[in-house]
Amino acid sequence: MKTEFSTKRETYAKHLADAWSKGEGVQPITELDPELSIDEAYQVQLCTIEQNVRNGQRITGKKIGLTSKAMQNSLGVNEPDYGHLLDQMECKNRGEISFKQVLQPRVEGEIAFILKDDLAGPNITTFDVLKATDVIVPALEIVDSRIKDWNITLADTVADNASSGMYILGGRPKKIGDVNLKQVGMALYKNDELLNTGVGAAALGDPVKCVAWLANKLSIYGITLKAGEIVLSGALSAAIAAEPGDHFHAKFAELGEVHVSFKGEEGANDGDKSN
Repeated sequence: MKTEFSTKRETYAKHLADAWSKGEGVQPITELDPELSIDEAYQVQLCTIEQNVRNGQRITGKKIGLTSKAMQNSLGVNEPDYGHLLDQMECKNRGEISFKQVLQPRVEGEIAFILKDDLAGPNITTFDVLKATDVIVPALEIVDSRIKDWNITLADTVADNASSGMYILGGRPKKIGDVNLKQVGMALYKNDELLNTGVGAAALGDPVKCVAWLANKLSIYGITLKAGEIVLSGALSAAIAAEPGDHFHAKFAELGEVHVSFKGEEGANDGDKSN
């Protein structure tokens, strides 16, 4: 994307990437540029993703954030945001994440869509999403911020790839027509203690609507959801902070369970992660 903003977007993308070399969060971009627009913030995100792809990473899908009205109200917006998923973000079910791979991780339970057909907006409907979806599976998303202390505005989180960190897919794949997604219940545990519950309807009233919104939003930037891609459709409850030694798992009605553990020293970071 060649615009007069191109130099700035590279500068801001590098600013966010510096969080990894420093091993800690950096100053919000909106403090450096209070006039940063949401469109410009998405350009910063795309700059980071383009650099990662040039460095050998592969786009595996997208994540949708800010799907709850409470989160939208907290940032003063009326629609979700999105980020890109990369192959280096995936952790296997029941795997371990080192604190060298994260900065300020928080864990969310979500329903993931795996597509069998492309979804190219605009004008994508929920019916289109149902037709294009191969299966759904339970997921944990590790949201993470390169911004110090999660001191973010909407533009900050958009530029920071919608605060994407890592993700874990688990459970039993189900055909989307076999499950009432609005009614799928989720229980999220930290160290075997139940901390949060949620239901599919927590994501914009219906996770399918979230995916339709995403396909249409992406079309503005000339991006298409591809067959085989994963879409994390939005958190079903509040995110829970993670510390070294913590184990998280989520149980989803009809879909099964998904697990992840954290290891390593708090604050450690080897600077090798670029997303």
